[in-house]
Amino acid sequence: MSVPSALVGPLFAFVLLDGFTQGSVVALLPVIRDTLHIGTGPAMWITAAQFLSAAVCVPAFGRLGDLYGHRRMLRFALAAVTVGSLLCALAPSFGIFLAGRVLLGALSALLPLSVGLVRDRLDASDSRRAVGLLVAALILGATAGTASAGPLASAAGGARTVLWNLAAVAAMCLALALTSRIAETGRLAQGRMDWAGAVLLGLGLTLLLGSVAQGPERGWLSPTVLAGLFLAPVVLGLWVRASLRSREPLVDVRAMAGRAIAPAFACGFAVGVVVLGGQGVTVAFLDAAPEKTGYGFGLPQWQIGLWIAVPALISFLTAGVSAAVGRRLGYRAILTLAFLLVAAGFGVKITGHAVMATWYAGHMVSGAGIGLAVSGLPTVITEGSPRDRAAASTAVYYNLKTGGGSVAGAAAAALFSGLLTQSTRQPSLTAYLLLWGVCGVLALVSAALIRLTPPT
Repeated sequence: MSVPSALVGPLFAFVLLDGFTQGSVVALLPVIRDTLHIGTGPAMWITAAQFLSAAVCVPAFGRLGDLYGHRRMLRFALAAVTVGSLLCALAPSFGIFLAGRVLLGALSALLPLSVGLVRDRLDASDSRRAVGLLVAALILGATAGTASAGPLASAAGGARTVLWNLAAVAAMCLALALTSRIAETGRLAQGRMDWAGAVLLGLGLTLLLGSVAQGPERGWLSPTVLAGLFLAPVVLGLWVRASLRSREPLVDVRAMAGRAIAPAFACGFAVGVVVLGGQGVTVAFLDAAPEKTGYGFGLPQWQIGLWIAVPALISFLTAGVSAAVGRRLGYRAILTLAFLLVAAGFGVKITGHAVMATWYAGHMVSGAGIGLAVSGLPTVITEGSPRDRAAASTAVYYNLKTGGGSVAGAAAAALFSGLLTQSTRQPSLTAYLLLWGVCGVLALVSAALIRLTPPT
C-alpha cells in the first residue's frame, strides 16, 4: 500500500521548508555576522534564538494541533515563519534580525504537526513510511539549503538575496497550506490549552539561557547573571510542579518518565545538542583562517555550504533506509548503532582537527549516525504514545531536541565569547575541542540509554 501523496506531498513541502531555511542560515552565518557587524560569539545567537523560541513553540503548537486541528495550526505556524523570514530579509540591525529568528521558532513545529496528521489519517505501516519520508525531507531540505546558500550569496554579493528567497519560499508554502485539500484531523483531543505552562516554560528557558549567554560579557558574579541563574531553576521547578498537578499539561512530564520512551526523550535532548547546537560551530571552524587563529581551514564562503552538505546528504540517505532497517533489526539496535557512529565521528574530529581530510571523515561518520538517530527516535516515541496525544508526545521529543539545541547554542555563545585568543580576540581552539568532546560523551551516554528501552 502506497503512502497517499495528496496528504504527504504538501506536508513534505512544509518540512522541506524547515530544513532548507535552517540549513541556509547556518551556511550563511559568517556572511550574516559580517553584514551585521557582530563577533563570532554573538553570531551563535542567530541559531540559539530560534531554538529558544522553538522550545516553546513546539509543545504549544503540538498541543493546539491536538485540540483544534493540525492543519489549522500548520497554517498559523507557516504565517509566523513567513513574517519572520521577511523580518530577517529586511533587518537593518542585529536586534531586528533576532526578532525574525524568534518568529522562525515556529519552523520546528511543522514536523510534529505533520506527524499528527499522518498518525490520524494512516494505518501503522503507512504511518511509519510517511514519518520516515518527512524526516528525510527535513534532512534533504537542510542539505539543499547548506549546499546552495553559500554559492548564491557569493554570486549575489551578499546574504540578502538568499534571505529574500527564503521569505518567498515561505510565502509559497503558506499559500499551499491555505489552498491544498488536506483533510483536517478527524479525532481531536478533549481538554484545554495549558497557557500557564507555556509562559512558565518560556520564562524559565529565557532566564537560564540568557544568563548563560551574558555570563562572559557581564561577569558570572554580576547581579543580573546571578539573579537569572537563581530564578531559572525556580521558575522551571514551578513549571514542573504545575505540569504534574494539571490534568492537561502542555508537556506530559509523567509520560516522559515511562520506561518505554523516557530514554528516547533523553536521547532527543542529546541529539539537539549534537545536531542543532553544533551547526554554527562547524561553520565557524571551516571559516576560521589558520594563519590568524592557529586552527580551522579558511574556506571561502561559497565552499563552506558545499562541504557541510555532503554529511547532510549522508544523513538524508541513512534516514531514508532507517524504516527498512528498523523492520529487520529493530529500532533499538539501529539507534544504538547511530549513537556509536556519532561518538566515533566526534572522536575523529577531536584527534584529527589539524588535517581536513581526517576531520572531514569524522564529520561524515557523525552524519551517518545522525540520520539514523533523527529518523528512528520519532517512530519509537510516536508508537509508544496514546493515539490522541501523538502530536503532543512527538512535540515533547522535538521540544527536548530544540531545547538541547538552544542550550548548546547558548553554551557555544558563552564559550566563544569567554575563551578567546588574546592576540586575535577570536575563540580559542579549546572552545571547539570542549564542545566536540561534550557532544561525543552525550552520544555515548545515549547509546547506553537507548538499550534501556524495550525492543521495537
